[in-house]
Amino acid sequence: MMNHATPTDGSYEPLPEEVLDLCKRVGVPPRLLAHLILVHDVARTLANRVQAAFPTLKFDKDAVVFGAATHDLGKATHREELSEPGKLHELRGVELLKEHGVHENLARFAYTHGNWKGSHPVEIEDLMVALADNCWKGKRVPDLEGSMTDVLAEKSGEPQWKCYVALDDILQDLGADADARIEWQRSFPVH
Repeated sequence: MMNHATPTDGSYEPLPEEVLDLCKRVGVPPRLLAHLILVHDVARTLANRVQAAFPTLKFDKDAVVFGAATHDLGKATHREELSEPGKLHELRGVELLKEHGVHENLARFAYTHGNWKGSHPVEIEDLMVALADNCWKGKRVPDLEGSMTDVLAEKSGEPQWKCYVALDDILQDLGADADARIEWQRSFPVH
């Protein structure tokens, strides 16, 4: 099952072995595995580009990449949410990750990728995973981008406008390949 959803042309960064093993243990279907690969790949690029644009900015790039690689793991249990909107997978994803020995600090992304605004604390890493989960398909979310711009300005000390322009450029570039990513993901069966 899982061998079908690995890129053969080298276009996308493969998931880390520990994540692939976890996906196998929880029974991740091919389309979900493809989605995790794509969001992981975009998150790596996003993190690298943000780091290059804001060299003094401190954030946990490894956490962003891991969070992106596992953010929708709960959909292995709530398979109806593979083709229909839903939020049940978010808390279930946190539970699954913790059940398989993932520390809460990393498991949180299964919840925060879809719940980045509200009263709970959300870090720059959470916003980056949420951005990757949207921009992989070319989707722009103004509130999310605004929150990220605010955090970038606060943490980097750069002016708000500079943070906005840099983030906008990065997201435009990432969105340019969205159609190809969507088609690649669609080439795998949902279940």
